[in-house]
Amino acid sequence: MDNATNTKTVATAPKAPQLTRTWQNRRAVKDKLYTLVMMTLTALACIPLFSIMYMLVSKGIDRLSWETLSALPPSGFEMGGGVGNAIVGTLTMVGIASALSIPLGIMAAVYISEIAPRSKISKVGKLLAQIMTGFPSILAGVFAYTAVVIVMGYYSAIAGGIALAILMVPTVILTTIEALKGVPQKMKDAAYGLGCTQSQVIWKVILPSAWPSIITGVLLAVASAAGESAPLLFTALFSNYYMTDLHEPVASLSILIFNFSSLPFPNQMELAWSASLILVLIILVFNILARLISRKKS
Repeated sequence: MDNATNTKTVATAPKAPQLTRTWQNRRAVKDKLYTLVMMTLTALACIPLFSIMYMLVSKGIDRLSWETLSALPPSGFEMGGGVGNAIVGTLTMVGIASALSIPLGIMAAVYISEIAPRSKISKVGKLLAQIMTGFPSILAGVFAYTAVVIVMGYYSAIAGGIALAILMVPTVILTTIEALKGVPQKMKDAAYGLGCTQSQVIWKVILPSAWPSIITGVLLAVASAAGESAPLLFTALFSNYYMTDLHEPVASLSILIFNFSSLPFPNQMELAWSASLILVLIILVFNILARLISRKKS
């Protein structure tokens, strides 16, 4: 009797569902079609990027040498030369902008996210930061020209750094706010439960936990600022010599590219292509660092 029951149970047991998709399945056809469309659109979107990179490498790699990286720009019909002063000037102004914008942006984000998240100041500050992410860079240059250059009476690396800092601050604020949101609430509650003050929780728990994400956002802001040109036209101007004082006009890669690309001299045109490649490589380095830090965090 038991054997008959077992045989009947086995015979009437439901079959396992078929999980393999075939082309006769309508949903499988739609899935393959959507995947193909998305792959095609992605490839089309990458064509301009790869075209630009190919053009920069093919036209800029020939002049990429130690002389190009260290020598001063040529003038007129002079041959040779380099973009060394522009590289130093770009890194200097980005350094000034980072020194001003990173502490300010992080402190503002801590206030908005942790100290007084529901206050009107925090809401207005976050809204302004979101608006300023789409702020035209040339307007930042005009503001820095009015507030710094006219007041000081001369163009300088300091004015250029301030203009870049204005553009960096909103990005630092917003990325830091998102990084602070990623800290688990349980860690904060545990710190408060142990008797820590708010300042101790912020400095000892929240910021160290969110630091990798904060650095990622900072590096992206730095990479964006390194490629700006419009603000520097109004603040740093340009110079054909190495910078010896922060209170004097200074060269930058973006302005050098702008100046040399409009000249009829082949030598300057070649240097403009090499400077473009160098600037892209600098930005690429910052982006790779941001990716590595983000991947390390995850």
